[in-house]
Amino acid sequence: MRRPRTLLAVLGALAVAVGVSLLVTGGSSAAPTKSQALFEKTLLADAKTTSDVKRLLTDGGGFVAPDITFADLTGDGRSDAIVLVDSGGIAGAVALYVLSTDGESAQSDLRVVYRSQRLYGASVDVADAMLILRTPRFAEGDDVCCPARIVQRTYAWNERAKTLKQRRSQELPARTR
Repeated sequence: MRRPRTLLAVLGALAVAVGVSLLVTGGSSAAPTKSQALFEKTLLADAKTTSDVKRLLTDGGGFVAPDITFADLTGDGRSDAIVLVDSGGIAGAVALYVLSTDGESAQSDLRVVYRSQRLYGASVDVADAMLILRTPRFAEGDDVCCPARIVQRTYAWNERAKTLKQRRSQELPARTR
């Protein structure tokens, strides 16, 4: 009689351990790509990356999102990298970085030329050499999945400041699924 109970207890503990493991890793044990590893290393080495983002990356709670976008945002004829840091949870992308070699030789190391490090559920697009950043705007009663509105900010390269500057901000109705 004791063996079935012991077996059930062991199987239950194993199921809980697997469940916790999936929650912690986001359900994936895949190794990061070379690009993700390079950008993570670059962000961790950058003195202006916040301690919150560094902790997220080093503790394994978050990661450099695999969908890195390459586009020439600086107008130097070379692709810049648009990198999101994902929380690994419901908050989604919580930080955005644009890395570039603008003003340096093409063989120079990438450096962060723009950062936004306190986001929630961010997504990005590029159109006409401009960065489009979208974040949810929740209203009372909205589910976490489905905000009523989206804030869309458009950024363009400012040569004098050597960074992206906001050109426009608008609040739009969220797309329905």
